[in-house]
Amino acid sequence: MKQQHPLMNSLIDLDISGKPATLRGKLVDMGQDILVVHNGQQFVYVPIIHLQQMRPANLQDSNNAIVFEVPETPFEQANDPISYRKTLMNAKGMFSELYITGNQSIHGYLTSVMNDFFVFYSPVYHSVIVSLTHLKYLIPYSPNVTPYTLTPEQFPLKPSPLTLARTFDQQLRKLVGEFVILDLGENPNKIGVLKNVDQNMVELATAGGSSVYLHLDHVKTIHLP
Repeated sequence: MKQQHPLMNSLIDLDISGKPATLRGKLVDMGQDILVVHNGQQFVYVPIIHLQQMRPANLQDSNNAIVFEVPETPFEQANDPISYRKTLMNAKGMFSELYITGNQSIHGYLTSVMNDFFVFYSPVYHSVIVSLTHLKYLIPYSPNVTPYTLTPEQFPLKPSPLTLARTFDQQLRKLVGEFVILDLGENPNKIGVLKNVDQNMVELATAGGSSVYLHLDHVKTIHLP
């Protein structure tokens, strides 16, 4: 049985952690840990852990009050309850957009789903390990759309070259000694050699040779250059 909400099928505004702009769309589905809105063009899957506020859309201050038809959702069954993990499993191999951190999204294909992280293959970043707790939203694209209009020959869907562990913590430990980029490299202090992971503290040697320490819970993504 699908979960019902008083705002179901209504136009809503969402405030999402780390995303300055409000997300507007029609609430079309909701589960215990994820909700789905349609913004007039795409379905947007938002893990509820990052939902700061949901409210009826204020149509008086916007020209965005366009009535639109919502197509069928990409992979949910009509009476099948939606969940975050099920959404990720269904999105494997489907060209998608992710928002995780900073001021940009990343585009590519979800290739693997583990206990508390997944692997996303991007033409820009290659294999990115993403903590489940830090995905802000996922947008699956139509089957005939490819990243940057690349052909399958130009951008083949490749399995991750990494040997995957079951958990994000274990995966980081497997990469000790490697040159890594954390959180998509927007902060230069999150690029360097992974020296150690000890009691939830991650030690990284930066370009100047000094060590910086980060709490494991604040590491959103990791990828190799």
